Amino acid sequence: MESPASSNASSITLDSVREALIRMEDTIVFSLIERAKFPLNSAMYDDKCSIVPGFSCSMLEYFVKETEVLQAKVGRYENPEEHPFFPDGLPLPLLSPRNYPQVLHPAAAGINMNRTIWDVYVHELLPLFASKEDDGNYALAAASDLACLQALSRRIHYGMYVAEVKYRDAPQDYGAAIRAQDKEALMKLVTFEKVEEMVKRRVAKKAMVFGQEVTLDEKTDERNYKVDPSVVSRLYGEWVIPLTKVVEIDYLLRRLD
Repeated sequence: MESPASSNASSITLDSVREALIRMEDTIVFSLIERAKFPLNSAMYDDKCSIVPGFSCSMLEYFVKETEVLQAKVGRYENPEEHPFFPDGLPLPLLSPRNYPQVLHPAAAGINMNRTIWDVYVHELLPLFASKEDDGNYALAAASDLACLQALSRRIHYGMYVAEVKYRDAPQDYGAAIRAQDKEALMKLVTFEKVEEMVKRRVAKKAMVFGQEVTLDEKTDERNYKVDPSVVSRLYGEWVIPLTKVVEIDYLLRRLD
C-alpha cells in the first residue's frame, strides 16, 4: 500500500489514510514488544549522569541525535511523513532528493510534536511496561527506544493527513471554523468517539495476538503477554489519539494561510 507522501496528491482518501493508520498500529505494538525484552535501564535517560564521555546529555538523546544525523544524510527527513526529534543542525541529504507530491499544505512543515512525544514515552509510558531493573544492555535498549519513538512520531504526525482528507471531504464545515480560528469547533469536527473506542479495542487485541507467549501445552488456558494489552489501549486512549487530534487542529488552523 502506498502512503500519501508517495502517492499522487489528488488520490488521498479517508480509506487510504485509515489503512495506513491500521498498519502503523502493528508497527507500534511490535516495537513495544521488542522494547519489553529489556528492563527500564533508567540510567539511559538521566542527563545528570551521562554515560557517554564528553556529552552532557542522556545516552538515549546521544543515540537518537547521532542516528538522526546518519538518517538525514540518506534522506529520511525529506519524506513529509517523518519528523526528527532533534532537527537543529541536521545535515543535508547526500543522495538525490526524491520528488514527493505536495499532499499537505506547506504550513505542515512547521508542526513537530516530538518533544511532547519524547517526554510521554520516557516518563509515562516506559515505566508502565518495563521492569525496574538495569541490565546494562544500553545499546540494544536504546535502539528499541528509537524504534518506538519513531513509530509513535509517525503515527501522531499522521494526524495532518487525517486532517487534510477530512477538510477535503467537508471544506465548508471546516472552512468556517478555520476562518474563525475556533479550536473548540474544530475539536468537535475531528472527534469520533465510537471510532476512538474501536481503535483502543483493536490495538489491545493486537497486543494479545502478537505478544502472547506460545506454549504447546494444550491443557492450560493461561495467557501471558509480553506487553499488557491494557497498556497499549491506554497508550492510544491517553496519548496517541489526543496528541493526534492536537496535530490535526494545529494543521487545520493553518490550512487556509
